[in-house]
Amino acid sequence: MPARQVLIVHGWSDTSAAFHALAKFLGGHGYAAKEIWLGDYISMDDDVRVADVGKRMGEVIDALMASGALNASFDMIVHSTGGLVAREWLTTRYRGVAETCPMRRLVMLAPANFGSRLAALGKSFLGRVVRGYDHWFHTGTAMLNDLELASAYQCELAQRDILVVPGEEVVSRYYGADRVWPFVITGSHPYAGLFRQISNEDGGDGTVRVCAANLNARGVTIDFSQPNKEMVFSPWASRLECEIPLAVLPTRTHASIIDPERADTDESIEETAAEQAQLGAMILEALGCQDFSAYRAIRAKWEAVTEQTADRRNHPGTDSAEFFHQYLQANFYVTDDQGRPVSDYFLEFFSDTTEGYTDANVYLHAKVIESVAVNSQDAAARNIYFDRTDLMEGYYRKLPPGADPVLNLSISAAAPGANVRYFNRESEGAKGQAPLHVENDPGKRWLKRNATHFVRIVIPRIPDENVFRLTRFIS
Repeated sequence: MPARQVLIVHGWSDTSAAFHALAKFLGGHGYAAKEIWLGDYISMDDDVRVADVGKRMGEVIDALMASGALNASFDMIVHSTGGLVAREWLTTRYRGVAETCPMRRLVMLAPANFGSRLAALGKSFLGRVVRGYDHWFHTGTAMLNDLELASAYQCELAQRDILVVPGEEVVSRYYGADRVWPFVITGSHPYAGLFRQISNEDGGDGTVRVCAANLNARGVTIDFSQPNKEMVFSPWASRLECEIPLAVLPTRTHASIIDPERADTDESIEETAAEQAQLGAMILEALGCQDFSAYRAIRAKWEAVTEQTADRRNHPGTDSAEFFHQYLQANFYVTDDQGRPVSDYFLEFFSDTTEGYTDANVYLHAKVIESVAVNSQDAAARNIYFDRTDLMEGYYRKLPPGADPVLNLSISAAAPGANVRYFNRESEGAKGQAPLHVENDPGKRWLKRNATHFVRIVIPRIPDENVFRLTRFIS
């Protein structure tokens, strides 16, 4: 089968020039240079959002197809923010008719599908000094707001193409046998360069976390206002026909994930010849996928590669064990039962509903919970980053003999005023508790390695007795 046309789309603050090495690699493996299109878009001006780029990209693609310059069927390779741009274009231009989309294979290299910790840094003084001189100190604020951890945009986009909240129907699907076939390849090695080390974080490639790249997201609504306790925990449905292939490579950073032969990459990272060749082989494998049964087989094959990367933490002489731990992140959003955002709340996690097991809980909050980020645009939204390896191999093993390996969630919220409290009008410190993960129950084993979880929490708003009274009238 002749090589198909390929579009390559870059990420935030980048240009197509960074992808010449990838284009040359493809050209050397049957993809003629004339069949490769390199996209460019504005990402550093403060007024441009991801949705703007996706809309304009659609106009450009439509024009090229109308002129005959671009075939009626093509593949796309995206990097970092380019993943969001492609998903935006797909879910707006082909909403409800994804089977007519001309893109068949979507190869995502370290996509920032569910944000990046560096988005907040990009808006800071450091980000403006590093990236802002050529842009009148613009850094692409609107786009970085979309990229920030726990952003409203990421949740809304996920509900378009991945998840279905309770009460909604699965109307549109975008990924499947007769639709788009996405593939995700990302690294788990931090930057080696001295200056770039400031952005490193375990479980990521220096810019994007593995769990933020993975497109296989999950969602749940925890509604404490439900009178039926069995209805408190309501998982969201999935639009996916099958899980999307994910490969995590141990020697690739956010920079080198776009350079299969390391032609333009200056990184002092030791790797075997097999590890060096792995990225290029996977890109070609994805582009060469012929049918959906082969797609499913690739998913299983890449899952084994991802687990091998995690096992690297046990090998002597590797850089750092924590680099290769498996992590997960949860994006929490809290509202009251009137739908109003609640920004002043506190989350805790524990196994014992009495909040005992002090030693284990200290370990949980010190080692398992790596970081907590409050979204700068909406304080009701928070991202919590969990070390899943330390959860399974550390925290659960510290529980008393016979204790169930359960992770419960507890939430308390500051009263909005003197006349209203949450949960209980008699108690200022009232709170709700619910199991978030029950390891020994397959039906409640909800937290998943290398994944992003959307957790929408609803808490009951209780007005004081004085808010309304009835007094009998006596004539």
